[in-house]
Amino acid sequence: MAIKVIYIEDKPEMIDLIKLMLAKKNYEVTGVTGGREGLVAVEQIKPDVVLLDLMMPDMDGWEVFRAMKANPDIENIPVIILTARAQSIDKVLGLHIAKVQDYLTKPFGQNELITSIEKVLNAAKQNKN
Repeated sequence: MAIKVIYIEDKPEMIDLIKLMLAKKNYEVTGVTGGREGLVAVEQIKPDVVLLDLMMPDMDGWEVFRAMKANPDIENIPVIILTARAQSIDKVLGLHIAKVQDYLTKPFGQNELITSIEKVLNAAKQNKN
């Protein structure tokens, strides 16, 4: 069974890049441009993991994350932040305050992304048992 990934990002070229990076693992990647549309997609598809950009014009990544955590149907879906915001304070906020499952700063490599997804999915599986 393919692992379902939703990538919420406002730049279509980044979505295409992530789809290429994850193609070799046969992940089923749905790219969504914008936070509001992304939230709807997460509610409908209920993916195994969400990749989330922080800086988007309509609804930023933190708003999407908070909305996910406030919805009992999708609150347990793991979230990995993929962002150009590399300041350490952002990473601390993400990992320790908001409790996202992982935080990667752009640019990142294909192996780094796949390792992060596998780590997050394994942790989610452990939490279910």
